[in-house]
Amino acid sequence: MIQVGIIGGSGYTAGELLRLLVHHPEVTLNFVYSTTNAGNLIHEQHPDLVGETDLSFTNKINPDVDVLFLCLGHGRSRSFLEEHTFSSNTRIIDLGNDFRLDKDQNFLGKKFVYGLPELQKDKIKSANHIANPGCFATAIQLGLLPLASKGKLNDTIHVNATTGSTGAGVMPGGTTHFSWRDNNFSSYKVFTHQHLGEIEQSLQQLQGEFENPIFFIPNRGNFSKGIYATMYTKYEGSEQEAKELYKSFYSDATFTIVSDQEIHLKQVVNTNKCILHISKKNGMLLITSVIDNLIKGASGQAIHNMNLMFGLEEKTGLELKASAF
Repeated sequence: MIQVGIIGGSGYTAGELLRLLVHHPEVTLNFVYSTTNAGNLIHEQHPDLVGETDLSFTNKINPDVDVLFLCLGHGRSRSFLEEHTFSSNTRIIDLGNDFRLDKDQNFLGKKFVYGLPELQKDKIKSANHIANPGCFATAIQLGLLPLASKGKLNDTIHVNATTGSTGAGVMPGGTTHFSWRDNNFSSYKVFTHQHLGEIEQSLQQLQGEFENPIFFIPNRGNFSKGIYATMYTKYEGSEQEAKELYKSFYSDATFTIVSDQEIHLKQVVNTNKCILHISKKNGMLLITSVIDNLIKGASGQAIHNMNLMFGLEEKTGLELKASAF
């Protein structure tokens, strides 16, 4: 059994990670570290886990676990690893943004690999340290990578994407608490969102000369989970050619599906799927991408990476079904 440790166990991302790992057939939860909840039962913080685990949070760390998931706030993983030492055999999966860009991936003798399985599955299989992608970045990259693979991103890219409230984290704030978010809709970090860097990096990995602007408008939705993203750019080929390109690119992808029918969020919420839909209108290729921001966009993708690193079947612990109603 794979011995798992989790750092930062009280947030939404860690809650989803725990929900999936308690039923993973190859995993044993060794410890869940939380300085604010040490000694408390996990299901007191994550009530959906009542009856699933009697484990408590701890402020002690086992440095010899097989895999460590870092579920800390963005920018905090580096300082945590500077302050704590783990076995050379411990594999690390960081769900923050500390190591996603090439310039940040070498740290304290550790080489982090960007963990988007649809982009570089083989590198993930042989990696010891993974930088898990961002949620918006996952949905948008999966919508654009097939075009980049054939050098077909030759014009401005427009992206509009809406995320659920869980994307803002568990701590309430001025734009996250219920009375503000309910029956409301707003944009934020327009054209400047932090996920743009990793998106551009992956596109350039497949299309080296890619330098076109990406105009990304992120939105706050008044629902809890999911990302609904639309992208469009000029495209000279036919709609059918584009569909064939996408289906070919994702032919061996375990969790990414190209649908011939229009798509919606309920198809993916509570699953590790990304579903894409392709159409062409007025010379523009329109790509729609939907994911669960906490699963495919965070915890599920992290477990997918773990499965690849340990030679497990990719769907292990991730055979999840959406709720249609």
